[in-house]
Order: sequence, then C-alpha cells, then structure tokens
Amino acid sequence: MPRLDGPAAIGRLREVAPLARVLVLSTYHTDADIVAAVEAGAAGYLLKDAQRPELLAAVRATAAGQAVLAPPVAARLMGRVRHPETLAQRELELLTLVARGDTNRQAAAAMYVSEATVKAWLQLIFDKLGARDRASAVAEAYRRGLLT
Repeated sequence: MPRLDGPAAIGRLREVAPLARVLVLSTYHTDADIVAAVEAGAAGYLLKDAQRPELLAAVRATAAGQAVLAPPVAARLMGRVRHPETLAQRELELLTLVARGDTNRQAAAAMYVSEATVKAWLQLIFDKLGARDRASAVAEAYRRGLLT
C-alpha cells in the first residue's frame, strides 16, 4: 500500500466511516500484524490463501457484525493468550540497549554478537511482544513491566 500501511488504513477508514466493518485479507500473519489490525478496528482477519467459500462466508459474517478469524490466525492468538511469551535474558539485554537508543551495530558490539544476530533477536522480540518496530517493542516492554 503506497501511502498507509494496513492498520493505518483501517484506522482512517474507521474514522471516516465508524460503522464500516473491515475484513483484512493479508499474506502477513505474525502476531504483530494480527494484533495491529485488530487494534486498529478490523472485524476479521483472513489469509490470502483462503478459498472462495471461506472468503464469501467471512464477508457475510463480517457484514452481519460477527468477528472472523482464519483458523491459523485464531490458533496464533489463542496460543498467545494461553502461553504469553516471555523474553529470554539476552533478548531483555538487547531491548534495554534499544531503549537507550543504541543502533543495531552498537548493540551487536556491546553484546559480542553479529548485527545479523541482533536483527534476528529483534524480530523474535517483536513477535513475542506483538510489536511492529523498535519503538513499539520498547513501549510494550515498559507497559508489561519488563523494562524499568
């Protein structure tokens, strides 16, 4: 999407048409993507590999005011609720460095790992916290009391 990402577009649509029901059809299904869409006001979330009957049923259900989640999406959310992710010690250490403003390069040097490792750990942190970027990961960690 050239001007807005999905959650921003959903939020904007909900501002201009509060009664609109938004059904997301996406290839992305990380926790961060799903949570961001739902928090923005999506009524449903399907994956692009949905078959026509599933898609039609979801459109009808969404229009009728029901919440719709693709089975893999529902499973991810249920797993997240049943088993909230905790950050490993090294992930917390990295997030602390990110919170103080370190770049990936600086964090890698401080932790004696490669920048590629830092990037991989950041993606794990984002997934565990349902964050889309460094700033939202830090904010969520503070909200959960993981950082002080």
